[in-house]
Amino acid sequence: MRYRVTHATTYSYDDDVTDSLGVAHLVPRTLAAQRVTSADVEVSPAPVDLSHDTDCYGNTATYFQVTTGHQQLVVAGRSEVEVTMPSYDDAALATPWERARPLLDPTLPGAWLATDFALPSAAVEQTAEAAAYGAESLLPGRPIGDAVTDLMHRIHADFTYDAKATTVTSTVAETIRKRAGVCQDFAHLTIACLRAHGLAARYVSGYLATQPPPGRDRIVGADASHAWVAVWVPATGAGPKAGEWLAVDPTNDQWANDRYVTVAWGRDYGDVPPVKGVIFTEATKSTLKVSVDVAPV
Repeated sequence: MRYRVTHATTYSYDDDVTDSLGVAHLVPRTLAAQRVTSADVEVSPAPVDLSHDTDCYGNTATYFQVTTGHQQLVVAGRSEVEVTMPSYDDAALATPWERARPLLDPTLPGAWLATDFALPSAAVEQTAEAAAYGAESLLPGRPIGDAVTDLMHRIHADFTYDAKATTVTSTVAETIRKRAGVCQDFAHLTIACLRAHGLAARYVSGYLATQPPPGRDRIVGADASHAWVAVWVPATGAGPKAGEWLAVDPTNDQWANDRYVTVAWGRDYGDVPPVKGVIFTEATKSTLKVSVDVAPV
């Protein structure tokens, strides 16, 4: 599948902003199952500085600074991406989950690459409740592929998608208590359940190409950024030396497929927000508008 992705973030203020500095994660990654044919990030008003760098996880981070006085700032990422179906080593997925914990067995091939994703992070606290919930899927000796998939099914069944139930700063404990949230919350919850038992899991940010209802046209700009989870699976004799990452989406109860466009990954949302930054202004009010379009080409 080939997609043309447009992600525009517009900030509006009630007074002039004299200086705006930001970082964006809007350039998709190049992966075995994903090829980026073009990518660009535009900022308006024109920035005095705009540069791209690669962070410690291999994501493309775009840094910018706008010093022209403005009451509206637009940060837009545009790209074309070709995505194929991911493939996995069945023998690796059949590994008992207890043998896929990089902190307990650092001799596993590629364990050093996964260790950071097995540790607690700011937005993924390893609570006792998350450990207990995850334990219902992580049964003794269960293959890691089956265990992770079962956890995905359970979160989809037990939690309600509700955009009003949580905020961008909501915690895993709040999500468990409310039994509701959005893709970010369900990704954080999944990661917490897995890390609490020693498994390595990373937060993946990107897009999911949506399909209009039968007989309805696509609504341009009505898509949204999305989040899912990738779980580290150690290599077997037939697998890659560093192991592989099984990508699952608890929000939609499915493994990531060729409708998923991967932009960045990190320990949690805080590592890879689409846009973040600081401004210098005396404005007292501001609004944020986000438009995302993932169009099949």
